[in-house]
Amino acid sequence: MKKVMFVCKKNSCRSQMAEGFARTLGEGKISVTSSGLEASQVHPTAVQVMSEIGIDITDQKSKPLSDFKAEDYDIVISLCGCGVNLPEDWVLREVFQDWQLDDPDGQPIEVFHRVRDEVKERVAKLVESVT
Repeated sequence: MKKVMFVCKKNSCRSQMAEGFARTLGEGKISVTSSGLEASQVHPTAVQVMSEIGIDITDQKSKPLSDFKAEDYDIVISLCGCGVNLPEDWVLREVFQDWQLDDPDGQPIEVFHRVRDEVKERVAKLVESVT
């Protein structure tokens, strides 16, 4: 089973949504974690827009990337264009992708919905491609 790390700046919105989708869409196929270049908290609006489609991320926690080891992961996905800021060992995994999705933090709920749907589409493709 491939181990996937979703990384974002603060591990509050995009990476948390990606983790929620990957746990659901990749259940039994991949193992998934998310983290941030720094930890913060899971954004309440991210929790809300995920619950609207039946995915509960209320128990997920924001975690710093520094708590993890790159060699423990096969696939690393940056969601915010922060790939250039990742330590080299994180970029040199079996698969590295930088999705560069808009940050919905501070934006209207419509932006959260759009980013959520983009994350879902990309996570579904990722799960298909690695299983």
